[in-house]
Amino acid sequence: MISFATTVFLSAFLLFQIQPMVAKMILPWFGGSSSVWSICLVFFQAELLLGYLYVHLLHESFSPRRQNLLHGVLLLLSLATLPVIANPALGSGFDNPTWSVLVVLAAAVGLPYLLLSTTGPLMQAWYARSFNSLMPYRLYALSNLASMLALLSYPLLVEPYFPVRDQAWGWSIAYVFFVVACLASAWQSWQGVPRESERSAAASEATPRPAWSECLLWIGLAMTASILLLAITRHLTQDVAPVPFLWVLPLSIYLLSFILCFDAPRYYYRPGFLVALPIALLALDRVVDGGGMPVPALVALLSLALFVFCMVCHGELVRRRPPVRHLTLFYLMLSIGGALGGSFVGLVAPALFNAYFELPIGLFLCAGLAIVVLWRDLKPGWRWLLLLALLAYTYRLGEISVDYVAEYRRVLRNFYGQLRVADVSYDDLGVKRAIYHGRINHGEQFLAAEHRRRPTAYYCEKSGIGQTIRHLAGQGPLKIGILGLGTGTLATYGRAGDEMRIYEINEQVVDLARNEFSYLGDSAARIVPVLGDGRLMLEREPAQNYDLLAIDAFSGDSIPTHLLTLEAMQVYLRQLKDDGVLAIHITNRYLDLRPVVAGAAAQLGGSALLLDLEPEDGDRFCRHSLWALITRPERAATLAQGLKNAEKLAPRPGFKVWTDDFSNLLSILK
Repeated sequence: MISFATTVFLSAFLLFQIQPMVAKMILPWFGGSSSVWSICLVFFQAELLLGYLYVHLLHESFSPRRQNLLHGVLLLLSLATLPVIANPALGSGFDNPTWSVLVVLAAAVGLPYLLLSTTGPLMQAWYARSFNSLMPYRLYALSNLASMLALLSYPLLVEPYFPVRDQAWGWSIAYVFFVVACLASAWQSWQGVPRESERSAAASEATPRPAWSECLLWIGLAMTASILLLAITRHLTQDVAPVPFLWVLPLSIYLLSFILCFDAPRYYYRPGFLVALPIALLALDRVVDGGGMPVPALVALLSLALFVFCMVCHGELVRRRPPVRHLTLFYLMLSIGGALGGSFVGLVAPALFNAYFELPIGLFLCAGLAIVVLWRDLKPGWRWLLLLALLAYTYRLGEISVDYVAEYRRVLRNFYGQLRVADVSYDDLGVKRAIYHGRINHGEQFLAAEHRRRPTAYYCEKSGIGQTIRHLAGQGPLKIGILGLGTGTLATYGRAGDEMRIYEINEQVVDLARNEFSYLGDSAARIVPVLGDGRLMLEREPAQNYDLLAIDAFSGDSIPTHLLTLEAMQVYLRQLKDDGVLAIHITNRYLDLRPVVAGAAAQLGGSALLLDLEPEDGDRFCRHSLWALITRPERAATLAQGLKNAEKLAPRPGFKVWTDDFSNLLSILK
């Protein structure tokens, strides 16, 4: 048992360590978008599905010892792909970033990850075969425990202390130990074959294959849990509290439900959870749009509801698990369900929907499947009552879906997330129009003729960027680079003779800035839009000799770290004049980005200034903002004298500068 348990534990731990590791490795090459992580999840779920399909075909088509030999050969071949270090050049031939991400991932971790994904069901099948055990499902609980430990340990013990390349080498060494452990388990299974061979034929005849209706129910339950996991994670991290690391909480709950249900089915107390299910559905209905609750209570309520959903889905799966003879088929159906759920949320929904309708869909599936699993046990009267309740709940979910889009002028969605345009009326100032990404305001404009050319929010005249542009304006025509378009507010500062080159990765943002706001059209400057990731575009362009380069491409409070690394700063500074100014918008509710900027400035021989704007009460044109300016030390001294409330930004003692190979969000968490 020790050999099999060690192999299962190592495989699951390595599976969940490589996911954030390789995603972090490739983020700088694909714009740092949160969608990169979603595509990574889809890739890993697809690999898991292929792994489970391989195990099922191996189990059904090959004799026990041939299984051992074939799998052992593949394990040894996978060692030739180490270390797991990604190569960006492999994905350069695709226009669609989704395909580029998938190709790079396949080349970097495809075979090792595939073999790791086979380990759970394969070890359970071999263990049951060799030792006549009827309890191999507990090994699945062990694998989920290892997954949770890997999930929690990466941001706490690995990421803060080791560069990504060192992480990759360490993981590769651990993978070698896994291969050794797996080969040892294969040898034990080989030795157990003689005892098993006499029982195999009789066992096969005594356990009929599960019906396809049962297989479809397994798929539906697994898919529903996967959809709700990803949909509630998105709702938590964008519409409730865009806190870094909050994605760990729902995934931990998801894994915990697997551990409890598969380790000891008694933890799934069916009457209690089936009573809690409608309560959780109704509670989520009340809070899905915020509900006026404090954020901690809202997070707790969503987490408890997700726990109930996952326990019902996974508990019913365990109640319906087949005899050990069909264990591999069972896990294949689970992986199909998980892959379908992940693909629906990560690939289909962004292309099909303009809003996040996958959450109502997941809730409907959960309620519907609960009725399906209870159907045989219910009297006819209760069946009709539950069908009427489901019909009423479906109508309510439809109302919620309509509310997602009804209050907004425009709602758009693509690979980079969802954008919403809303109007708010003020008695004295008229209508104010704003763009939102989740709960984050990405720019706003008052539409009245007397106010439409006035800069607002984080870019008002009192802000750090507003003061800086006004200060530089006395030098004559300016050439300004801007990473991140938003509503195009900074174009307001443009004068005749100025050139503003604006880099924007999301074409939908460009569409909204041009058609819903007038900043770009009203500007006297020459506006040059550049579609693409700002950092990548700047790396490819010749020196632009900017007087000012403004970095404001952060999608809310989740920071694309690749825009703040030492390598990124070197790219920015190369595009500036000798006395040019680099301005970085570092306003954030959850992360203190000042030591990141100050450390990079000091490392590159520059000086950093901080301009902190706290607007007066009743000021509707300004929002609280933090802007950091990086320039040569002598230039910084001149700027400090000409800007209001500018203070020198000193490096934090002992702070390790971020690079493309190393960043640590925990060290700057407020």
